[in-house]
Amino acid sequence: MIYLKDNEKTNEKTACALGLFDGVHRGHQLVIGRAIEYSKQGLKSAVFTFATDTVTTKGHDGRIEMILTDEGKQRCFEKLGVDYLFSPKFEDYKEMSCEDFVRIVLKEKLCCERAVCGIDYRFGKGAAGDCDKLRELGEKYGIKVDVVRQLCDANGVISSTVIRSAIRCGEIEKANDMLGYTFFFELPVERGQQLARTLEHPTINQHIPQGQILPRFGVYCTRVRIGEKQYAGVTNVGIKPTFNAHTSPLAETYIIDYDGDLYGKTVTVCFDKFMRAEQKFDSAELLKQQIDRDTAAAAEYFRTHTIHTDAI
Repeated sequence: MIYLKDNEKTNEKTACALGLFDGVHRGHQLVIGRAIEYSKQGLKSAVFTFATDTVTTKGHDGRIEMILTDEGKQRCFEKLGVDYLFSPKFEDYKEMSCEDFVRIVLKEKLCCERAVCGIDYRFGKGAAGDCDKLRELGEKYGIKVDVVRQLCDANGVISSTVIRSAIRCGEIEKANDMLGYTFFFELPVERGQQLARTLEHPTINQHIPQGQILPRFGVYCTRVRIGEKQYAGVTNVGIKPTFNAHTSPLAETYIIDYDGDLYGKTVTVCFDKFMRAEQKFDSAELLKQQIDRDTAAAAEYFRTHTIHTDAI
């Protein structure tokens, strides 16, 4: 995949998928897949999306809570088979008019002949442009527009908003169904207080950065990717209430049947199943007993659920 900078453009004709694609969920994959299909007509595929961590919203803390980091988004685009990606900062383009966006970005920079978007796509200064406006301007500049309807499943419309709500509520299996892959963190392993070692369950600690979506505090069955291998794990997301650690939210993972030093390395933890809410125990011994039960439950879960590599 070729990453285009502000001063670069493609000289190849493209079909361009448009959207924030903040989770690259199944609905997003449908839009991107439609653009990729135009390779049969000789068009390269492109994605225009803003860097998620630069997009402001009226919601949480003025920023979108990211389901995926921008690095995670980019890897998803690569796996889907996208040829070109242009992902600028939101502030650099938020004042651009609808027509300038179509003319300068789509036509001149991306050589776009087909634009593909979802039915709720907005663009231009103040989000003034909608699908009808895109069709109107597309006709002026020789760009045909495909509008993809929202994808639904048994839970209703698949959207990033619904997925965020499911993750916050610990409904991780519901979120994974809508994402089309397993929700994950990919974060550096940091040195902690090594309290878990005293409980005979050494863990890796990964602090969850501000701006990343926070799953419900609690214990999860997880899969841990280390190099080319995957291991079963038990992850607690929370703030270590038993030890009154007063830490910022972190993911603390015990990796079953793994013995190695991961400090300073970036490790991917995939969330398969919510097991129980985080709780405060009256003693370290009671916590150790619960961790033993959690580990046994996770091992049993993965005995009946194949550890697999996600398609995306």
